[in-house]
Amino acid sequence: MGRLSIHKLAEWKREDRRFAMLTAYDYAMARLVEQAGAPVILVGDSLGTVMLGHDSTVPVTMDDMLHHTKAVVRGTKRCLVVADMPFMSYQANPDEAVKNAGRLLQAGAGAVKLEGGSEMAPLVRRMVSAGIPVMGHLGLTPQSVNQFGGHKVQGKTPAAAARIIGDARALEEAGAFAIVLETVPAPLAKMVTERIGVPTIGIGAGVDCDGQVQVLHDLLGLFDDQRQFRHAKRYAVLGEAIRGAIREYVAEVEEGAFPTEEESFPMTEETLTELRQGASTPA
Repeated sequence: MGRLSIHKLAEWKREDRRFAMLTAYDYAMARLVEQAGAPVILVGDSLGTVMLGHDSTVPVTMDDMLHHTKAVVRGTKRCLVVADMPFMSYQANPDEAVKNAGRLLQAGAGAVKLEGGSEMAPLVRRMVSAGIPVMGHLGLTPQSVNQFGGHKVQGKTPAAAARIIGDARALEEAGAFAIVLETVPAPLAKMVTERIGVPTIGIGAGVDCDGQVQVLHDLLGLFDDQRQFRHAKRYAVLGEAIRGAIREYVAEVEEGAFPTEEESFPMTEETLTELRQGASTPA
């Protein structure tokens, strides 16, 4: 089997078949996500907050995205890998935007994702014409969090909701193969999903989207002491499990209980005797 294509997602929408997308940022986690059956992996610029320790996605660079995309691609064989285009890699210069998107595809991604609505439609059209599959992103767009004044629900007023619907149509007409809807009211997400022909992928957008996406670290509870979002469901609390394992390791090292013979390599008695005799012979 080859990698999942963007056409399969369109087929699933026609069949009313829902699908899951998860973020991954490295080889090991990408392997686990694929082995667990998630068909789509997003190498999100969220790596800035969950992998690199930034306060937002804004500091993430093209070099960051290329590095992590390559690792995820190496860890997968079947997933459709979508790579985020980081802040200012596409907003200012269309020629540079197409070039940067092409670099992500050369790194192994099957598609790129960019934020923005109708104002991005001409760029989306240009990228698609160049053979670059594009996923859109509407609602709360994290790269614009400073403009929004925080992580706030988008599309709550009639005008704002109508704008999101119009943006979704514009992205579809420009050739986007799917659209992420982030932190918008569930009824609005349902309306968008029903009114466009490409799949919608929700995060904090209700159950009626064609797909759902979550940040892997939130799902696994790796930051259970810090990150708690209403739209994220914690399916495990691995942060505490990892801390517990490390505490046990540290304690065993300090007590001399690790390593044991089982984790050590022996030497034959004959070799050891010869070594001791040689060491005791004067030079």
